[in-house]
Amino acid sequence: MAKKKTFEDSMTQLETIVEDLENGDLALETAIKKFEEGVKLSKFCFDKLDETEKKVSLLLKDQNGNLYEKPFSVNDKIKDD
Repeated sequence: MAKKKTFEDSMTQLETIVEDLENGDLALETAIKKFEEGVKLSKFCFDKLDETEKKVSLLLKDQNGNLYEKPFSVNDKIKDD
């Protein structure tokens, strides 16, 4: 049974590809294939992060002490009470 691709595994693979490309010892054809694989992994990771961001909610309190949920946005500022 094939192992399901995870964000963490993809990031590890992407880091390895970057190291290989930075090393500069690859033949051009191999470097291009690795670059293409890296682009695919990068897109997968970006999509996973985007999907996760949409699932995250902030739990907030209104002035009356009632809790409510608000969709998370990277533009939200978290205040310390």
